[in-house]
Amino acid sequence: MRKNSLAIFGAAFGRGAQAVFGLSSTSTRFTVDTDAGLVFEVNKANGDITSLKYNNIEYQGTTKATAINSGLGTSTVTGETINGYVKITIKASSLPLTHYFVAKPKEAVIYMATYITGEIDPGELRFLARLKTSELPIGVHGDVGDTRGCEAFEGKDTFKCPNGQTRCKMYTSDRFIDDIVHGVTGSKASVWMIMPGTAYETSASGPFMRDINSQTGSTDQELYWYMNSGHVRTEPWRFGLQGPYAMAFTAPNAKPSATLDTSFFSTLSIQGYVPTSGRGSVTGNASGVPKEFETVVHWHNTNAQYWTKAVNGVYQSPLMKPGTYTVKLYKQELLVATDTVTVTAGQTVTKNIASKEPNTPIIWRIGEFDGQPFELRNGDKIERMHPSDVRMATWGGTYTVGTSTAKDFPMALWSKQSGTVTVNFSLTQAQVKAHVLKIGTTLSFKGGRPSVKIGTWTGSDPGAPVLIDSRGLTRGAYRGWGDVYTWNVPASAFKAGQNSLVIGTYGSGDATWLSANYIVDALELQD
Repeated sequence: MRKNSLAIFGAAFGRGAQAVFGLSSTSTRFTVDTDAGLVFEVNKANGDITSLKYNNIEYQGTTKATAINSGLGTSTVTGETINGYVKITIKASSLPLTHYFVAKPKEAVIYMATYITGEIDPGELRFLARLKTSELPIGVHGDVGDTRGCEAFEGKDTFKCPNGQTRCKMYTSDRFIDDIVHGVTGSKASVWMIMPGTAYETSASGPFMRDINSQTGSTDQELYWYMNSGHVRTEPWRFGLQGPYAMAFTAPNAKPSATLDTSFFSTLSIQGYVPTSGRGSVTGNASGVPKEFETVVHWHNTNAQYWTKAVNGVYQSPLMKPGTYTVKLYKQELLVATDTVTVTAGQTVTKNIASKEPNTPIIWRIGEFDGQPFELRNGDKIERMHPSDVRMATWGGTYTVGTSTAKDFPMALWSKQSGTVTVNFSLTQAQVKAHVLKIGTTLSFKGGRPSVKIGTWTGSDPGAPVLIDSRGLTRGAYRGWGDVYTWNVPASAFKAGQNSLVIGTYGSGDATWLSANYIVDALELQD
């Protein structure tokens, strides 16, 4: 690691003159001094971190320990110094899990990896640092996950504050493809989770999956890395090694590099670790995606997942485990091509992939078919607040083709909230003929899907999409299966001059925001 990187990780921040890198122990705990200002303690009975001192200030929270999930319970915990690194191994007694803490000299970093052979009850796997809110009051994305002074109104995780604003720990999330470093901060330090390289390779649900990053409570500031959960998950769990990943302490807002080097894990006998020599890669051209959209290439099979963004149509994959993979090409987040490729250790294979998105003539289009709702009304807010938040614009309403903009069309519809949306449009006599109506969605809840009506014609019910058994829209999620619905509309539904399309929602539920709903990607009437 370069000298300036060492400084970022705290080697120059208040290291005591007598500090010496190494591992010590008592009958109840291991103590690790990083010789970079960070000293942490691990409980020998269960592998919990019980103390996190940085520059002689205690950052460990006061109510619960820092651990995998809510703690592993009785475990076999061993510590050793190997090849110049400190390694602590925790083998859970009642779970199919082994967790590792690793320290490197002169870095205020706790390197980690988590090896699993099966799903972990209660259906999620996370590393959770419980830190002192008094020392680290600012969460990921500011106050969106700050529940202090607010009251839960949906489940136990979504809160309404006295000013009408809403808070939820899910609002702190970012897409996995972008979420490599996130952290919490205070006046004396920041603490960061770092997921470098192939850290996500054994997680689930691809590059656009999002999960909890932090939650700010009255006593504890919770800092997370979610490896697997049921939060709008679209794939089964993968098993094997999760990581390597890390937790770093720095000066306030000194964000560490996303290219943290973890190659030294190859010298530490970490179960499931695959070194560079045991991996291959893929390169090639990804073509056909308009330049105003991200070009994302995604590889996955039952054992691993990877992704990258193409630059000027050229891509280079991360180093991948050997195997045969499905290859997906996305225009932003809209799937536009699928293929396969086989990766071999020690080799780079060339694989070109091109968009197969049809270029269909249209009469009008609202929004962009890109797998995201952000250009529509409230789409710019939905990741960070509840649909009922006072900062949200009204839902439902009327859109007029030719005068309205994308921001006038709501990004979501409910069966019991917000009513319907009416799209007014004009046709010439020559356009009075059969057309195809297309509505793209990104996420559905409780079977929500569009109902459509033009004049006296009513479109057939397309049927409920495959269920994702998780709240989504009200917890800031927008990405699910990405279902696209089409209707063949007969000429008799149209007339020359003014026409109206009324869009509603099939599905049921009570009269809350948890009734059946769906999120709109875009819609168009094809010529």
